[in-house]
Amino acid sequence: MLNWNDVIHFASKGNPEPDRRVEKTDEEWRQELSPEVFAVTRAKGTERPFSGEFCEAFEPGKYACTCCETLLFDSEEKFESSTGWPSFTQPVKPNTVAYQKDSSHGMIRVEILCNICDSHLGHVFPDGPAPSGLRYCVNSLSLKKES
Repeated sequence: MLNWNDVIHFASKGNPEPDRRVEKTDEEWRQELSPEVFAVTRAKGTERPFSGEFCEAFEPGKYACTCCETLLFDSEEKFESSTGWPSFTQPVKPNTVAYQKDSSHGMIRVEILCNICDSHLGHVFPDGPAPSGLRYCVNSLSLKKES
């Protein structure tokens, strides 16, 4: 189980090796994705709080990257964070999510990306529930629900 020390280590020393890589140009992504999904996943945007389709959804299932369809999160790790975005305590595997220091908007945070295609997912924070203490705060537009 990952914890905040692991997140900081990955963000500063390098991410775990992914099982595979998907690399496309921005133009290729633009042809495949809607403008809204491109703005969030490729241009590191953020959807408005409480606007995403998975914010209040707690049905069983798995969540994949909307760009490359890699499984990222399981509904068993999803929790109500009252933040306005879907929140998870752990990824399905330690090497599916990449971590990067983000000092935009006048604060220091840890950005989370799909480790396979570099899609922007959101950010991770150390204020989640036990036992991990992590809150993976993810844009719904970055996810695709699978049953």
